Amino acid sequence: MKTKELKPAVHPDRRSRVVPMSLMFIVLCGLSFYLGGIYCSEKGKIFFMEVPKVVRTHTSVPAAPIQIKAPVISECSIDDQDYTPCTDPKRWRKYGVNRLTFLERHCPPIFERKECLIPPPAGYKTPIRWPKSKDECWYRNVPYNWINNQKSNQNWLRKQGEKFHFPGGGTMFPRGVGAYVDLMRDLIPGMKDGTVRTAIDTGCGVASWGGDLLDRGILTISIAPRDNHEAQVQFALERGIPAMLGVISTQRLPFPSNSFDMAHCSRCLIPWTEFGGIYLLEIHRILRPGGFWVLSGPPVNYENRWQGWNTTVKELKSDFDKLKKLLTSMCFKLYNQKDDIAVWQKSADNSCYGQHAPESFPPTCDDSMEPDAAWYVPIRSCVTVPNAAYKKLSLKSTPKWPERLHVAPERISVVPGGSFGAFKQYDSKWKVRVKHYKTVLPALGTDEIRNAMDMNTLYGGFAASLIDAPIWVMNVVSSYGVNSLGVIYDRGLIGTYHDWCEAFSTYPRTYDLLHLDGLFTAESQRCDMKYVLLEMDRILRPNGYIIIHESSYFIDAAAKIAQGMRWNCQKKDTEYSTEKEKLLICKKKLWYSKHSEQ
Repeated sequence: MKTKELKPAVHPDRRSRVVPMSLMFIVLCGLSFYLGGIYCSEKGKIFFMEVPKVVRTHTSVPAAPIQIKAPVISECSIDDQDYTPCTDPKRWRKYGVNRLTFLERHCPPIFERKECLIPPPAGYKTPIRWPKSKDECWYRNVPYNWINNQKSNQNWLRKQGEKFHFPGGGTMFPRGVGAYVDLMRDLIPGMKDGTVRTAIDTGCGVASWGGDLLDRGILTISIAPRDNHEAQVQFALERGIPAMLGVISTQRLPFPSNSFDMAHCSRCLIPWTEFGGIYLLEIHRILRPGGFWVLSGPPVNYENRWQGWNTTVKELKSDFDKLKKLLTSMCFKLYNQKDDIAVWQKSADNSCYGQHAPESFPPTCDDSMEPDAAWYVPIRSCVTVPNAAYKKLSLKSTPKWPERLHVAPERISVVPGGSFGAFKQYDSKWKVRVKHYKTVLPALGTDEIRNAMDMNTLYGGFAASLIDAPIWVMNVVSSYGVNSLGVIYDRGLIGTYHDWCEAFSTYPRTYDLLHLDGLFTAESQRCDMKYVLLEMDRILRPNGYIIIHESSYFIDAAAKIAQGMRWNCQKKDTEYSTEKEKLLICKKKLWYSKHSEQ
């Protein structure tokens, strides 16, 4: 047997032990040399002790702070100045072109994540303040001549000296966006009296439509895909207009069902009638009952426009008839039409859906898919029927703006722990908290801060308490947490689902303020603190601010990592001056890459 063959007949002497011990010594030396080589090859990355992944409750807070070394963080390449990790053009070839799937979110695996600081462009300046920024921005902050050369004839923008100017033009509004919106308001009276408050603009250009609506009390999310040349979303945010990277393709948009009061497409080049109308089905899902869908461009007004669209009257009429039939099958009605604008309204009640025959197309969705599930969830080829249990979900039943901001929405009843009484207590707490924030961060509430993000909100209390300031807030609800985003939209605020273990759908340097309340407490068991803080640094503008409201356990660790991120931070008491929770108030330094021209 093998065991017998290996068994020694006699005990070996001491010299026979020298050979295996020598071999073991050589192997260990070689392994040490190899590991040392790996360590040296990782030069330029962040080196510090990992923050422990702990699951905590509000009643169990570790007594001792995290012991962590100060990090050493290098600069990224100047070529990464517009790096968007989950929509990186360098990775597009890995994904399919069918239905533009390559433009959707495809985040890099953890071993490919950049652990460095994204530099600003050479000559970057502090952005122009709102409201002046709506009409102009520094060229060096978004140095894209391509879009200037391609879109100057459409009056989107024009370069003059050191600035880009935004005249408010567009493909479908040559007389200016103001005249275009005036016509739209005549077609939709609800845009004048506070009935319409939230909107989404698909294929937004430089977001001139959303910018004009801000002056009229309508808060718009403008979305467009990452583009190698145009950088439309970056222009929008540089102007101080709400926007994010996004595309209607194979995945649902990261918004709850029945949320937006209005959706808009101005020649956004989305093939609405293709693939069984699946893109319109997604618009139907996110649009509130009684909400409006506005289309300008082909095939609307085809009788007068066909010659400029390189097609025939017959083909465009066929396209328009097909569009109308498709919308009717989804319980939309043609609400109004004039010149280049057509407006459809989603049914305000569910009686229309009950009339659908089983064999009708598109069919109504069954109960196997949660209507609000919208984080890496495929779009389904079916009509999402609003929940009949909600009697005040439709646009006509929703309080008008600004009353709706302070009314507890009906959907709060499905949020764990949610109630009308809890809503009032929540709002009262945030009024006190934001008042305290202003004492430790005097810039809050002034024109120094325009683009803000509440990274881990429940009902949008931070945004609601700043509603009278020259600021807009992107409310982020964790895709792994309590689903309260529908409540935020019912209040007349905007927001998105997101998982902070991944990068956010925006360009670098697009927010003036990031507010983080209990995110590490809630997500430390899933997300590595270093990557969250690196992402915060990527999307924060130079000279921008950070407010971290956390347990002392995490505050000390965040403060240590911030030293390597060129943030100037101060630890402050919370509004209640407790030892268990603290504030970390930080400001990001403006610095330039060593490899760029000053």
